[in-house]
Amino acid sequence: MFTISKKRLLAPNIYLMEVDAPRVAKSAQPGQFVIVRVREKGERIPLTIADYNREKGTVTIVTQTIGASTRLICALEEGEALLDFAGPLGQPSELIHETDEQLAGKKILFIGGGVGTAPVYPQVKYLSERGFKPDVIIGAKTKEIVIMEEEMRAVTNNYYLATDDGSSGFKGLVTDMLRDLVQNQGKQYDLVVTIGPMIMMKFVTLLTKELGIKTIASLNTLMVDGTGMCGACRVSVGGQTRFTCVDGPEFDAHLVDFDEAMRRQNMYRSIEGQKLAELEHKDHNCKIGRNK
Repeated sequence: MFTISKKRLLAPNIYLMEVDAPRVAKSAQPGQFVIVRVREKGERIPLTIADYNREKGTVTIVTQTIGASTRLICALEEGEALLDFAGPLGQPSELIHETDEQLAGKKILFIGGGVGTAPVYPQVKYLSERGFKPDVIIGAKTKEIVIMEEEMRAVTNNYYLATDDGSSGFKGLVTDMLRDLVQNQGKQYDLVVTIGPMIMMKFVTLLTKELGIKTIASLNTLMVDGTGMCGACRVSVGGQTRFTCVDGPEFDAHLVDFDEAMRRQNMYRSIEGQKLAELEHKDHNCKIGRNK
């Protein structure tokens, strides 16, 4: 059992949890993920590591209640425990393999959207601790759902917030912000790392290809069982079939077939929707039973 030592509401339906998992924390690297299971015979949920503390032996995850299983995770409180917390899994960010000299010669920009802000954070924090603070663009529909802003500002060189409605920061999409930085403000970047909704990453990739900037995308939202056995996370990269959970989750974004990835993701979402409806139906019946 893996105890939840801290739980915090970041935004509506988005929760941060620190989980006591010393062995995972000891080996975790930026870009990797864990498999979480709430109860026996429960679904195995892959969640990207949002932070880790080797001294405390904790791993941080950020979860949004978008389906039946994530709803069960978010319902747990401090002091309660997850049945399984397996990891770290997947390939870490390629940036951890670069020397200080290589990192010093790169201007890096991270672009995160929505809950994708969480897995952006450990990579930015890692670079900051090595003395190389990158720039970061975070996108959200409105300021109310921006997460981890204070933490991100502390480890970035320049923090840019873009909201669709203009309620905070730049008014527009992250792609609008990127174009403005490069074409109007004279910013130059050697590498963009993007993590967030698949549609956002697709259009970030189209723009960076136009601008001639190497780009890495994390396809963590495509994973299902996290081991490659189910095949749900198959994706075409450079015309070759790759498995997001074992070969990734990060790939050269300019080689990813995002349209195929989105079709596969939508298939999974329809199944999750059915499971959530079933769970809500059970909850409703239980409440009726208690009221009799």
